[in-house]
Amino acid sequence: MTPPAIEMLDITKIFPGIIANDRIQFRVDQGEIHALLGENGAGKSTLMSILFGLYEPDGGIIKIRGQEVRIRSPNDATALKIGMVHQHFKLVHNFTVTENIVLGLEPHNKWGNLDLRTAEARVAGLSETYGLAVDPKARIENITVGMQQRVEILKILYRDADILIFDEPTAVLTPQEIDELLAIFHRLKAEGKTIVFITHKLKEIKAAADRCTVLRRGKYIDTVLVQDADEHELAEKMVGRAVSFHIDKRPATPGELILKIDKLTVLGSKGVPAVRDLSLEVHAGEVVGVAGVDGNGQSELVAAISGLLPVKTGRILLKGQDIARESIHRRNERGIGLVPEDRHKYGLVLDFRVDENLILKNYQKEPYSNFLGFLRFPVIVKHAEHLIKEFDIRVGSGTATLAKSMSGGNQQKMIIARELDLSPDLLIVSQPTRGLDVGAIEYIHRRIVEERDKGRAVLLVSFELDEILGLCDRIAAVSKGSVVGVVPAEAADERRIGAMMAGIALAEGDGYA
Repeated sequence: MTPPAIEMLDITKIFPGIIANDRIQFRVDQGEIHALLGENGAGKSTLMSILFGLYEPDGGIIKIRGQEVRIRSPNDATALKIGMVHQHFKLVHNFTVTENIVLGLEPHNKWGNLDLRTAEARVAGLSETYGLAVDPKARIENITVGMQQRVEILKILYRDADILIFDEPTAVLTPQEIDELLAIFHRLKAEGKTIVFITHKLKEIKAAADRCTVLRRGKYIDTVLVQDADEHELAEKMVGRAVSFHIDKRPATPGELILKIDKLTVLGSKGVPAVRDLSLEVHAGEVVGVAGVDGNGQSELVAAISGLLPVKTGRILLKGQDIARESIHRRNERGIGLVPEDRHKYGLVLDFRVDENLILKNYQKEPYSNFLGFLRFPVIVKHAEHLIKEFDIRVGSGTATLAKSMSGGNQQKMIIARELDLSPDLLIVSQPTRGLDVGAIEYIHRRIVEERDKGRAVLLVSFELDEILGLCDRIAAVSKGSVVGVVPAEAADERRIGAMMAGIALAEGDGYA
């Protein structure tokens, strides 16, 4: 019999204050697509980091193709033909695709000079073989996030890997890019590759995986044939309880006008309008969703409202006051809360502790500092302990845990806890559940609805149409930086919203404005 591609037996890994992997069993057959499922902090990335040599286990045995091995570093993993695509890509942005792929394995001609032409030819051949459609000469800074991920795939294929590990590969992709990636998985499998992918998304598991291993709180729970398991069963195994995929909310009762965007134009990074003459209103007690394909001005719109980008023309009225030229600090003082799409860049100070991150917007005020400006650490710690408990933020070393050591889902919960604790009049949430497990998604959706029911105005930006359709009371579809139409939730469906995202304005008789 053919031995398994991967066997990890009784794998244990302990970090200060937490057992990340507790005697985990993991087996992957050769030539299969195997999903590794678990909620945030379940130990999935730690287990795969051990397989790739980023960590050494504190106990257990690893076998690759039937042979017991010790993997002390990524170089050992590469020698065993194991490659890993990380959630946060490891690319040099001002290098070309080929320069990134050969980095560390630079080819030289007989005179000792760098031979990029030969490397480009091989990269082009690999790209064609696996249907990746990557330009070997393109600079990383000029290609999409989805294409950057393909470069990461080419990087490990260039090194002849036949066991490919993907850590949350769809967390930063649009729905179309996700479909394309899953098609690439099937092509890789057809070429004899073995694939392990870490995910929270049950639909992707059903679409791509042969088997699925479930972890929970650092422990092995089960391995199932995907064709025999439904999404509800997988979700229950993942979080240890039944999970509802339906968002329960009563009809909205909109109140006063909180946010009025009037003919707004904002320039993008290349100096051309990313937001074009856009108008939109959000009232107290409603969730207004912005639906659109990535790159159609949503990020620039949020940045302009929150103060991260200047406004070229137009007005941003918050409770009747034009804030378009005010500072970020002043906007926060006026009652804007922001959950940004890039939690690392704009949401957290990764080298700060949990308790410090939770007071970033009000550390200078009572009761967190005194009249001389000195921080009151006992008060700050007590405040953090309260939010950690209320929002189920899982921390290894209590309030002293560094933000950079936490899982993505718990980082997101920390940002949401901080913003909601400030009780803003306007809550802007951009991609709030990106990279989160179903349990965390269910919780965050419930909190957003609760904020609406408290009378907050909520502006939701999401690439997940299911999320937009389930959460929002009104939906604004954007295309090329402009609002194509606004539709009440009861008149919306994926087909109509999708058509509007493509720039097709539908008739008012269909319930569109």
